[in-house]
Amino acid sequence: MKRLVVFLTLAMLLNLGFSTYTSAQTQGSQTVQTETSAPAAGESRGFHQMIKNYFIQGGAGFMASILLCLILGLAISIERTLYLNLSATNTKKLLNQLEASLESKGIEEAKEVCANTRGPVASIFFQGLTRYSEGLEMVEKSVVSYGGVLMGRLESGLSWISLFIATAPMLGFLGTVIGMVQAFDAIEAAGDISPTIVAGGIKVALLTTVFGLIVAIILQLFYNYLVAKIDSIVNDMEDSSISFIDILSKYKK
Repeated sequence: MKRLVVFLTLAMLLNLGFSTYTSAQTQGSQTVQTETSAPAAGESRGFHQMIKNYFIQGGAGFMASILLCLILGLAISIERTLYLNLSATNTKKLLNQLEASLESKGIEEAKEVCANTRGPVASIFFQGLTRYSEGLEMVEKSVVSYGGVLMGRLESGLSWISLFIATAPMLGFLGTVIGMVQAFDAIEAAGDISPTIVAGGIKVALLTTVFGLIVAIILQLFYNYLVAKIDSIVNDMEDSSISFIDILSKYKK
């Protein structure tokens, strides 16, 4: 299920990005003509058309790589968001059901309750119940060990998102530096510092930085949300694990 969500999300974003890229490239010459005639005609451009124009002016190579960072980063972010939201559990309700099952039918019924409940908290409880016959100390060790494993699963994918957050602005800065070099080459070839040549070159150079920073900001928002969600789930796991051990201790007595 997890791989299916990642595949569908990535396919959707790649299709959207590719369609935008191809339409921008095919309409590049028309856009330039529209820009020259727009002030005279007094026509207003839409936001989407303006983004496509800036995308073309920034250069296909660097802008496509920045777009790829956005697509991959969003695919992982959406998958992680869905996974973490599905991992959230009403621990208070689960603990009440677990305590009632232990009092009425014992360990096996409690295992059944945990097996039918989704989320890492229920999985930790199930692992602890399977070691109940070995003593409470073994149950506590099992809960701690398996909790560390599930914490690693929750944090899976965050390193890739942080990579794209760092890569997108660096690609933008690299495009800016190369654009500035090209602008100085144009000045050298012309033999004169023309405001048109300088302004045009700097504009094209800075566009890659702008798009790189926008991508980084979008992914940073997702990253901070995911980190906060993981912290909330981990705190819930730790608090509920203490209550779980207390319930088992009470049941044993």
